Amino acid sequence: MVRTASDFSKPAQEPPDIISPMTLAPLDRQDPHLRVHAVNIFVRDQERALRFFLDQLGFEIAFDARLQTGQRWLAVAPRDGTAVLALVAPRPGSVEYKRIGRPTGVVFVTEDVAAKFREWSTRGVNFRHTPRLRRVNFRGKSPSDPAQAPVWGGVFTRFEDADHNIFELVSFDEVSRAVEAQRRAAAEKLDLERRAAQELEIAKRVQARLFPQTLPSLKTLDYAGTCIQARQVGGDYFDFLDLGRQRLGLVIGDIAGKGIAAALLMANLQANLRSKCAIALAEPRKFLQAVNRLFFSNTTENAYATLVFAEYHDRTRTLRYANCGHLSALLLRRDGTVERLESTATVLGLFEDWDCEIGECRFAAGDLFVLYTDGVTESENDQGEDFGERGLIEGLRRHSKLPPSEMLAEIIKEVQEFGPHEQHDDITLIIARCR
Repeated sequence: MVRTASDFSKPAQEPPDIISPMTLAPLDRQDPHLRVHAVNIFVRDQERALRFFLDQLGFEIAFDARLQTGQRWLAVAPRDGTAVLALVAPRPGSVEYKRIGRPTGVVFVTEDVAAKFREWSTRGVNFRHTPRLRRVNFRGKSPSDPAQAPVWGGVFTRFEDADHNIFELVSFDEVSRAVEAQRRAAAEKLDLERRAAQELEIAKRVQARLFPQTLPSLKTLDYAGTCIQARQVGGDYFDFLDLGRQRLGLVIGDIAGKGIAAALLMANLQANLRSKCAIALAEPRKFLQAVNRLFFSNTTENAYATLVFAEYHDRTRTLRYANCGHLSALLLRRDGTVERLESTATVLGLFEDWDCEIGECRFAAGDLFVLYTDGVTESENDQGEDFGERGLIEGLRRHSKLPPSEMLAEIIKEVQEFGPHEQHDDITLIIARCR
């Protein structure tokens, strides 16, 4: 931090503003931002002066450019970046040239003058004297009565640069306490962020285990699913449930919201589905009603989920399904036609008294069955266009000869390439093909 000597000589009824942390006000058109651009330090040789500030004081180059006049525009700044010193080489004989080697009026503030004194002395910086104690009363003068309580106090010394320009190095009690408080706050913030990152990583691993780890084997159906989360954890859900008696449950869901809250609701929904799936085989309607009751009672009033539950019978190649407010499932027939398995009920979790209808269809060899979330169809390109259901269907047709797992990878790749910017929603997809 840098101040000029005039900051310390003006009488004031309050402590000088040097004890206040330097902050930048937000930009405001009615009150435009204003700060000091640079303080001029007149030197004989810019390169020699530059080496002093870089090598001995540990400063950094703030800017180094050539003006149209050919003059070098050079400035340095301490590592905290709060001040800029322009190193100006004036014309010999000029008024500015005569100011070289005199007090600059520039004061550097640090929380530990002794530490800087030792550090810079070992690098060859010439100090006028060792650090001394300074006490100043509220009028900006040294108190004559030692018993008089000072408003602020600290330690100071003076040093020279390569041109014998004189600078002050000071510390003030309030500054030291403020800096230490800021460091403690920064350390606590860093620790909180580190712990939060660790907890998120653990949550990510836990949630990954909630997705299906094994695929029940079927004779007439090849299938695969994936979820690419926009954040470390998310609210999309897919599952493959072994219902017994040659039947498989295919599930896809989308929890309202994002992040940790959505991930917790996703885990709750998954637990409800798996705990009640024993009754899904005989009575899928009662199964979903039971899941809705549990989800309704275990969540807040504004929590809900869209869901598709589909039960596939391996021997007969039939599918019973319920679409609970979710995007239409797609059935791409081998002859190229597309059937949409649209909503048969409202979303889960908003209403205690809830019911649904069960739809049914039959698969033929070569038919594709596709479940997806809006992270697939709502991916946007630079023109603000959605990938859309049309893009999904075209991609499925392009890669229809591939196995479902490879087709899945190609579709995800196309979605991500279509929307090249940061992913904002989970991308979840299930593809199944009837043998």
